[in-house]
Amino acid sequence: MISTILLQLPGGMGALGQFLPLVLIIVVFYFFMIRPQVKKQKDQKKYVDELKKGDKVVTSAGIHGKIIEVGDVTVLIEVDNNVKIRFDKSAISLEASRLLNTPAVTKA
Repeated sequence: MISTILLQLPGGMGALGQFLPLVLIIVVFYFFMIRPQVKKQKDQKKYVDELKKGDKVVTSAGIHGKIIEVGDVTVLIEVDNNVKIRFDKSAISLEASRLLNTPAVTKA
C-alpha cells in the first residue's frame, strides 16, 4: 500500500521515497528496543535508590536475604542467622525481588 502511494508521487520514488523505509526502521527500532530498555534502567535505579533496612531482596546471583544496613553504594544483607554479605546496590535484582515480595495468589 505504501509503495502504491509512493509510486503515485510526482517523479516516482523521489528523495522521500528513498529515505522513508530507513526512517520507519529507525522509528520501529526506537519504540521496540531503545525506549523499553531506558524505562527498565530508570525503574532499576529508582528501586535501588529506595532500598531500606528490612527489605527482602534477591541479588542478581540468586542470593536471598534481608537488608540490615544500607550504605552509599553497598548494602549489607543477612542471608542466614549471623551470616552477612556485603553487595553493591547494583547487584540487587528488581524483577526477582519484586517476585519475592509479591504475595502468592491462592486458587480457591
